[in-house]
Amino acid sequence: MVLKTELCRFSGQKIYPGKGIRFIRADSQVFLFANSKCKRYHHNKLKPAKLTWTAVYRKQHKKDIHAEAAKKRRRTTKKPYSRSIVGATLEVIQKKRAEKPEVRDAAREAALREIKERIKKTKDEKKAKKAEVTKSQKSQSKGAVQKGSKGPKLGGGGGKR
Repeated sequence: MVLKTELCRFSGQKIYPGKGIRFIRADSQVFLFANSKCKRYHHNKLKPAKLTWTAVYRKQHKKDIHAEAAKKRRRTTKKPYSRSIVGATLEVIQKKRAEKPEVRDAAREAALREIKERIKKTKDEKKAKKAEVTKSQKSQSKGAVQKGSKGPKLGGGGGKR
């Protein structure tokens, strides 16, 4: 003969037929408790994970390791497969993967050289422009007559009091 056991909703203990306390909430949800202690703790809204003697606590803190070892499952390993990415078709990706590292390094260095040249060119242009602007300002300042000394400074400088 097989006995139908149920689990306590608070402690996780087995409850045999004829034992335990059944509580039915106003929303018709059924709770079965092993004893009045579990019922009292549940009604006082204690969390079973914080009490060391409950099954939830033991599971969270890995106390029943021998029971867990039997349940371990293997994860299915994902098989790698190739597909195109936005901006690159599958053929382009495979071609890049197949090319030798020396070729790849040479292409990378050429690209870096080209970028450096471009940056140098823009810097030279900026320098020339700046020199031109300063030259025109000097010629303008020579023609203008400088005024005498400025008057006394007004307003507080925000110094010490």
